[in-house]
Formats: sequence, structure tokens, C-alpha cells
Amino acid sequence: MNATDLQPRPLVVGIGGTIGGVSSTERALMIALEAAAREGFETRLFGGDALARLPLYNPKAHERTGDEQAFVEAVRASSAVIIASPGYHGSISGLVKNALDLLEETAQDGRPYLADMPVGLIATAYGWQATGSTIAALRSIVHALRGWPTPFAAAINSQLTKFDGDGGANDPAVLDQLALIGRQVARFAPLAAHG
Repeated sequence: MNATDLQPRPLVVGIGGTIGGVSSTERALMIALEAAAREGFETRLFGGDALARLPLYNPKAHERTGDEQAFVEAVRASSAVIIASPGYHGSISGLVKNALDLLEETAQDGRPYLADMPVGLIATAYGWQATGSTIAALRSIVHALRGWPTPFAAAINSQLTKFDGDGGANDPAVLDQLALIGRQVARFAPLAAHG
């Protein structure tokens, strides 16, 4: 065993999904996280059920729940993030937005928000129209949080692409796109100023 075996692997946090079971959005996110894991990263998923346990963000609250604290601490410890949102009425879901709002808790940290971190983006929608506007909204939010959206973002039409419970999909091109997101966050994470 050498010294590098003792060092913890860098962390990629996945944020996204919907309430009520594993959705296309969450399955897509898991595929991207698996690609990051193959690049040597630890991964942690905050899927729909985990995000549903986060109370509506109250900036004036003096205490945070255990679920809120666990989410914020995971993002603080991460070297990269992947965000996946369904396209609801042309933008991101309230569930995902509420989680991202909670990152205000990092404002006074040594590394506030998503500063200098690569952030992979995934949007799913039943049709193409909402995928583009959802990706655009996610990019805008990541810029506001001082993160670096990766060059490629996956826009997935869930009317055409069907995911299975084994980490697959009926469209190999979609699987390749999701793997590319995982590889890009892994490739750019060492450039992040993490301290």
C-alpha cells in the first residue's frame, strides 16, 4: 500500500430527480455519476426522495435540519457537481431549485456556493421544447453560483428515450452523452480550487 491508497477519493455530488420514485431524470443522473466513478471519483446522489426531505428554503432560519446539513456538507466536500432537472413548464423543477437555494448556506465559506467547480448539467422533458430552456436556466444558475458548467450538457427527450432499472436506455447515444458529462466533471475537477 502506498500513500496514494490512503488518500480519500475526490467526491462528485449528484443533485436531481422527482418526488415519487426513481424518474428518468434520476436514472440519467445515476448513469453520469457512474461514469465519474469509473474515473476514480467517489459519488453521492441526492435524488428525488432526498431532495423532498429538504424543507422549503428559509434564509432567516437559525437552525437547519439534519437533511439540510448533510446536503450542504456534501457539496462543501465535493470537487464537482452534476445537476439533473426535469423540464417543468419550460424551466427547472421547484424541487431542484429549492436544493440549489440551500447552497446560500455556503456563502461565507472559504469556497462559497459552487465557486470554481465543474458542474455537469442534464435536463429531461417530455418533448424537446423544455429541454433547451431548462439547460439554459441551469447554466444561468450555475454561473450565479460561481460554478463552471461543463462544455457539454445532456438534453433528453423522455418521450423518445426510455431508461431501465439496470442503468441502461434504449438509445445508446444518450448513454454516451451522459457518460461524457461524468467524464468531463472528472477531467475538470482537478483544476478546481478546493481548499
